[in-house]
Amino acid sequence: MAQLTFSDIQGFVLSSYAKNMPCANYVLLKITDVKTCRNWLATIIPQVTTGVDRKDDYCLNIAFTATAFQKFGFTADELITFSVPFQEGMSTLTRQQILGDDGDSAPARWFWGNEENPVDVLLLLFAKDEDQLDEQLAIIKTGIEQPSGVQLIKSLSAGRQPDTKEHFGFLDGVGQPVIEGTDQKARQLRRTGHATELKAGEFVLGYENEMQKIDPLPAIKRMPEFGKNGTYLVFRQIEQHVHSLWNYLKETTTDANGQSNPKDEEKLAAKMIGRWKSGAPITDHPDADPNPSGVNEDNNFNFAASDKSGFGCPVGSHIRRTNPRDSLFDDPAVSLLTVKRHRIIRRGRSYGDRTQDVYKNDGKERGLHFICINSNIERQFEFIQQTWVNNLNFATLDHETDPLIGHRSEANLFSIQGCPARTRIHNLPDFVTTKGGAYFFMPGMEALKELAK
Repeated sequence: MAQLTFSDIQGFVLSSYAKNMPCANYVLLKITDVKTCRNWLATIIPQVTTGVDRKDDYCLNIAFTATAFQKFGFTADELITFSVPFQEGMSTLTRQQILGDDGDSAPARWFWGNEENPVDVLLLLFAKDEDQLDEQLAIIKTGIEQPSGVQLIKSLSAGRQPDTKEHFGFLDGVGQPVIEGTDQKARQLRRTGHATELKAGEFVLGYENEMQKIDPLPAIKRMPEFGKNGTYLVFRQIEQHVHSLWNYLKETTTDANGQSNPKDEEKLAAKMIGRWKSGAPITDHPDADPNPSGVNEDNNFNFAASDKSGFGCPVGSHIRRTNPRDSLFDDPAVSLLTVKRHRIIRRGRSYGDRTQDVYKNDGKERGLHFICINSNIERQFEFIQQTWVNNLNFATLDHETDPLIGHRSEANLFSIQGCPARTRIHNLPDFVTTKGGAYFFMPGMEALKELAK
C-alpha cells in the first residue's frame, strides 16, 4: 500500500471540502509580471491547505496552466515532461475534436480559457458560509490589487445545494472511487457500505497506479521530482439547460391525447441518467424511486450478472457510459480491471440559482463547474469523454452518444433496451453547453515553494 506524504499533497486532492464548506469561489488569474508574481505566490503558500490540515473556516488551493510555467521560465525540455494535453491546453483544435467542443461549445465562444481570455493561475477557495467566503475573497482580491504580478480574469462563484442535488434535480457525487493509502475507504464504507479503492497513482503522481506503473513525473532541472505529490486538474464550466431537458422529457412522454404523465417523465429521465433523483440505481430499482424525497447513495451494484442487456439501466445511460463497471466486455473481471484504469475523482460544484420552474426558461445561467483530478489526462478524463461519452458505437449501440452530455452534431438518439424490442428516443437537443475550461497542474507543496523562489 502506498505511503502518501500528506503534508506535501494539497488538500483538494484528498477532499472536496463539501461537507463542512458548502460555499466556494474559483479565482482565475493571468500572470503579468513573473518576478512580482513569485513574491505574491510566497505570500499565498502559507495559506494553502494541505492533506494534514483540518480546517473548519476556509480552505485555499492553487493550480497552474502550462502557460504559467512558460512564464515562470520553464524550458522546452522541462515542459515536455508534462502531459501532452496539459502542454497543448484544452482549447486547441486537437483537444476540441477529442472533447467534442464545437457549435455553441466551441472554445471561440468561451468566457475564459481560450485565446481571448487565457488563464495562468487558478485559486480554489472554500468556506463554511457566505460571510467567511466573502471575507477571504476580499483579502485575496486586495492582495491581487497590490503589485502582485497577477491580473484577475474571472471570479466564479459556486456552491452545493443543501440536498446535494445538481440543477437537473439528481443527487450529485455518487459513486466516487477512493484513494489507497488514505482513510477514505473506511469513511465511505461507514456512510454507504461500499467503496471502490484504487491505487494512489491514479490520482497522485509519484505512486503506483492500477497498471502497476508510475506515471511520468514532470521534472525541472532545479527539482527532478517537481511533479511528485501533484496531480492534473480538469476544469470545465458547463451550463445546464434545465428547461430544455424537462420540456423534452414532458413532450416525449405525452400520450396521443396530449396528456402528460410526470411519473413517465421521471422514469425516462432515470433511464437516461441511470439513477433516480434520489441517487438510487435504476438497475436495482427499475420501476420507481425507492426514496423519492430523500437521498440514496447506493453504489454497491454491477451490471453483468443482473442487467447485462440493459433492460434495467440502458447500456447508453449516462452513468453506464462514464463508468461501465463490469459490463464493458464479456468477461466481468476483465471489464472491472479495465475500467479501474480510466476512473477520475470529481470535485465539481453547481453555480447559479436553482430554478423555481423546471419547464420555464427564466433567462438565468446555471450549471456545473466540473472539476476532476487524475494523474493522466489522456488515459482518464479524455478517454472517458472520447471513448465512452461521445463514442457513436459504444458497447452494442449504433450512432448514439451520452443522452445527457454527449456530442450532438452526428447523433441525437437514445436507445432503451427491452424485450421483444428496444424503444428509441429521437431528436435529443443539447442539454449542456461548455462555457470555459482549462487543464491545470496542482503541484505538491515543495514544488510550490520552488516556484516562489
